[in-house]
Amino acid sequence: MVAHADLRALLAHCRVENGEHFDPAHHPARTAIEGMSKADGKHLLRQGVKRLAELQGLLYANGTWSLLVALQAMDAGGKDGMIKHVMSGVNPQGVTVTSFKQPGPVELAHDYLWRVHLAAPSGGRIGIFNRSHYEEVLVTRVHPELLVRQKIPAALRTSAIWDERYRDIRHFEQYLSGQGTVVLKFFLNVSKEEQRKRFLQRIDEDDKHWKFSAGDARERDYWDAYQHAYHDAIRHTARPCAPWIVIPADRKWLARILVVETIIQALESLDMTIPDPAPDIVPQMDGIRAKLEAEAPKAGHRAHPHLADDIRKGTT
Repeated sequence: MVAHADLRALLAHCRVENGEHFDPAHHPARTAIEGMSKADGKHLLRQGVKRLAELQGLLYANGTWSLLVALQAMDAGGKDGMIKHVMSGVNPQGVTVTSFKQPGPVELAHDYLWRVHLAAPSGGRIGIFNRSHYEEVLVTRVHPELLVRQKIPAALRTSAIWDERYRDIRHFEQYLSGQGTVVLKFFLNVSKEEQRKRFLQRIDEDDKHWKFSAGDARERDYWDAYQHAYHDAIRHTARPCAPWIVIPADRKWLARILVVETIIQALESLDMTIPDPAPDIVPQMDGIRAKLEAEAPKAGHRAHPHLADDIRKGTT
């Protein structure tokens, strides 16, 4: 069984906190860890999901910190499967998943961060963004004609808009961090060849036809432009308060382990404990305990006769 130390060593290389030093040419593209099999990976994922559920319970109970997980990837990068497998064991009451589709008329009438701020997680909750505000420096940068739909005045649609948006995003994420939101941004870095295989799989397998989009396949023609946009976005917005974690994503099971381990590390660093009850609650608990204990059925006391009959007949 591979040691957690090996996993954390790879994660340390995947983590980008200072964008100025980010060089995609030298960023790790490892898709395997020596000595780790897929079976090992599934075991580690089960362990990780269990630990994540414990930490989410602490997060929810404390109600102060929150966690924002932003997932970005090229099409067929594995975002949906990541959410399904990593969050499989958490309490759905404490998690909100927001999928950012193309903005509609209401969103287009506001600034581009408006809908993002509305979806940010409140205290005690985990918010997952399936795509995020980064679409505004990714898709929109590759297709700048979309700025016209956003009703950006022509005088402001200059090349400077991208640097301005990077600055806005840095400040927005710093603001969230300062309010108690832990911000983690994941780029599921799938290779062009792996994307080709996944598109073919969606075409060839009947039960995956629903995932196929001709539009996604057409966007593949802009692969190099998207890679450039991703690299620039990471370089300009990676900060200690809102790091990017660039995950080698050709092996889905390994990518999922890396993501869940990153989230676990972040939540463990908060050093959360079960909160103590308010001082005035304890005397009330003692009084209510005594009352409930006094209501216990006496020895030999029968339950309500009609209820007892229903239980015997199996009609309850």
